[in-house]
Amino acid sequence: MNTHERYMRRCVELARNAAGYTAPNPMVGCVIVHEGRIIGEGYHRKYGEAHAEANAIRSVRDRALLPFSTLYVNLEPCAHHGKTPPCADLIVAHRIPRVVAGNTDPNPAVAGKGVERLRAAGCTVTEHVLEEECYRLNIRFMTFHRLQRPYVLLKWAQTEDGFIDLIRPDRSIARPTPITGEYEHTLAHRWRSEESAIMVGANTALADNPMLNLRRWHGRLPLRIVTDRTLRLPPSLNLFDGSQPTLVFTEKTAGYLPHVDYAVVPFDRRLPHHILAELYRREVLSVLIEGGTQLLQTFIDAGLWDEARILTGKMRFGEGVQAPKITGQTGESGVSGNDTNSPVRYLFRETE
Repeated sequence: MNTHERYMRRCVELARNAAGYTAPNPMVGCVIVHEGRIIGEGYHRKYGEAHAEANAIRSVRDRALLPFSTLYVNLEPCAHHGKTPPCADLIVAHRIPRVVAGNTDPNPAVAGKGVERLRAAGCTVTEHVLEEECYRLNIRFMTFHRLQRPYVLLKWAQTEDGFIDLIRPDRSIARPTPITGEYEHTLAHRWRSEESAIMVGANTALADNPMLNLRRWHGRLPLRIVTDRTLRLPPSLNLFDGSQPTLVFTEKTAGYLPHVDYAVVPFDRRLPHHILAELYRREVLSVLIEGGTQLLQTFIDAGLWDEARILTGKMRFGEGVQAPKITGQTGESGVSGNDTNSPVRYLFRETE
């Protein structure tokens, strides 16, 4: 590993500390190095707060060293006024002569303008260091700006024989049979904390009455989303308790709960496209779809998914509600926790 890569990896480590807190901004870490020694570091902690470069510069005790230092950052410094001033201008103002960046920012408001401003001011800029690792770190942000839609994750638990539920004649009364254990339930809540939104279909909302919150983890509460074509879901459901933001996709022209937001879209064969277009307009960076089979399969069949996380419990139902059918590029897989827990399989949509 060369010197640039070593310090860039530290930027990535710092950036990950803010997972779940920066959306719709990216996760960014920054390291300032003087003569082989880190003299400052920081990361973007929360949306609306200071960016990584500002926090790193602020952490330097002897500012007189800055004109003789190198600044490392995993994403191109911004060059526009948003909720904070441009980081490129801040770097120039402190006369930092060298900048090493991992990725170019795909946001049209930046997209090369930060690097251009730095070079115009006489700064030496080195780009594309640990580019793939930096890209994976901010895959949600990259997808959002390059495809103009949220990053879509699919998640479900299934039995060894491929079922996600038993047949429940009265699903509004009978509770679902747990397929995985306590560890997996906690893991699922950690996954929720890392995404901007969680979505379920109306049948799942009615049958399971989920809360879609972070009872087993900490973090910023995600936007809860449910599809309800005819607004048949009763207001007594946990989704409508007002404890966190909730969005309902419907074909009706108006909603009826004051603390719930509604989006009217056609429930036709392009429903996934309509949903993602509206979420993009609302600056929702990522969405975790948790069920049920019909909603999951709709996004799979439309090719509008990026990653799937499938947990397989150590039981067999023999019959029941079948799990979605999906193929993709296999990523990391293994056992969640220890040998007594359920395997997790990660799939990624194959791109042309």
